Amino acid sequence: MEDFKDCLVNQERVKELFAGCRSDEERYKVLIELGRNVRPLEEKYKVPENVVPGCQSVMHLHAWKEGDCVFFEAESEALVSSGLAQILIRVYSGLKPEVILKCPPDFLHELRLSQSLSPTRANGIYSIHLKMKQEALRLLLN
Repeated sequence: MEDFKDCLVNQERVKELFAGCRSDEERYKVLIELGRNVRPLEEKYKVPENVVPGCQSVMHLHAWKEGDCVFFEAESEALVSSGLAQILIRVYSGLKPEVILKCPPDFLHELRLSQSLSPTRANGIYSIHLKMKQEALRLLLN
């Protein structure tokens, strides 16, 4: 239960990033800024098995396990997509696989990101989340 609480706390922290946003344009600016600050992914992780299917632009998601926790890093060709990945990484990276699998990204509805994104980008954020869950399950079983 304590681990699940960590996921909810992380979601609150992400919501704080968007607290002053009153318009879709302001939300996009936050996403772009998050995307700009992404550290480039090492070339060795830019492999087909790390591609996130369903994203508008090519997105690579690398996952690894340290101790009991799963960590993520991602890179995309598009700043908005990178920003979307970053908000999910801020919520789920460093959590146990079971928590990643069970803690839904409810905060996305509260941020109204789905409404302000194009349909393909809105699908992309859920594709990133699905890939994170798949990676968490893979690492849990290994």
